[in-house]
Amino acid sequence: MKLSEELIYRGFVAETTIKNPAELDTRESKKFYWGADPSADSLTIGNLAALMMCACFVRHGYTPYLLVGGATGQIGDPKENGERDLKTLDEVEHNKKCIREQVERVVSGVATNGDAGAVTMVDNYDWFKNINYLDFLREIGKAFSMTQLLDRQFVQNRIGEGGSGISYAEFSYTLIQGYDFLYLYRKYGVALQLCGADQYGNCTSGIHLIKRLEDAVADVWSTPLVIDPATGRKFGKSEGNAIWLASSDNGSGNYTSIFDFYQFWLSQSDEAVEYLIKIYTLLSCDEIENIVAEHKKAPEKRVAQKALAFGATTVVHGLESAQAVEELSRVLFDRETNFAEFSENEINDFARFLPVASRGENLVDILVSTGLADSKKKAREFIKQGAISINGIKETAEINVEKIAIIKKGKNKFAVVM
Repeated sequence: MKLSEELIYRGFVAETTIKNPAELDTRESKKFYWGADPSADSLTIGNLAALMMCACFVRHGYTPYLLVGGATGQIGDPKENGERDLKTLDEVEHNKKCIREQVERVVSGVATNGDAGAVTMVDNYDWFKNINYLDFLREIGKAFSMTQLLDRQFVQNRIGEGGSGISYAEFSYTLIQGYDFLYLYRKYGVALQLCGADQYGNCTSGIHLIKRLEDAVADVWSTPLVIDPATGRKFGKSEGNAIWLASSDNGSGNYTSIFDFYQFWLSQSDEAVEYLIKIYTLLSCDEIENIVAEHKKAPEKRVAQKALAFGATTVVHGLESAQAVEELSRVLFDRETNFAEFSENEINDFARFLPVASRGENLVDILVSTGLADSKKKAREFIKQGAISINGIKETAEINVEKIAIIKKGKNKFAVVM
């Protein structure tokens, strides 16, 4: 399957300057860049969709330049409805380090068989830190008209009737991002930018600069934002439904445990799973078609959801973790499992993937500290409703948990007491 065919099959096609996708198959310059700002200390599965598109290009012979926006992260990509709070420089530096590691690990792992040398990581702070403001205005500012900038949809939304207004800093963001493309074109010969559909307008600024200042042609290829089929909202932190790529806390609370990550995909609906498995796994087209066909014969077996969960977890957390959490899920959800029979060593293994509390604590406190309840009030409600079990037995009293145990809330939330 050619690159253009795989992009269409997997749904990685939105707005683009390329008239015929088949042009990608024979493109002379096979270099692209994709960028992410360090607005948090972890990427989300929304970002992961774009990284999977990048990996698709790399598998078909393209060379990736992956940008972490140390400069643009200090300003903030303009939102549709209001100003972003500026991050401190220490926050930007911390976030940059965290997501750089995620980007490099995901793309080098899924696209180049672990050959991290095939991925070039760049940081736009490296070229912006020494730029003279007047030089930037003379070269870049003069290349844009105000009419052109004011026509941007996000600007219209912010300055139109009922809009919140926009600062000069955020208004200038598109020029900064456009310069990134120009710089990478000049230094590395990069003539293609990949992005999510929400970044398409900003990306065209780079095309404009390359044409105007270099008299050359550059292109943008975007992928649709992934929509949560259950809520109709996009996958991302701005929607409050983020599933994070980080599996442990880097200091901000922005993480999703490997177990919860796996469970998220396992819980997807039959209507969504075919759409998601194409985006978030490395399964071949033939493998996907076979899985979907088998799933349709017996949806109750959730074959497609299991393949999606295993595939997506492998991409982000590696094969060993995916295998371990798959086995843990099988054990925890097996109706024949007797939780009281687990050995201490087995429970120690579970603790690699489940939140842990100490023996001797009150059940209410355990539920809160492990994240099974948002508050003590909620914890008491869960206990009263019979939604909590200890080693497979429902518990309706606020007892102290004195022994090693597995706590379960509802259908699929677990914690370990050790």
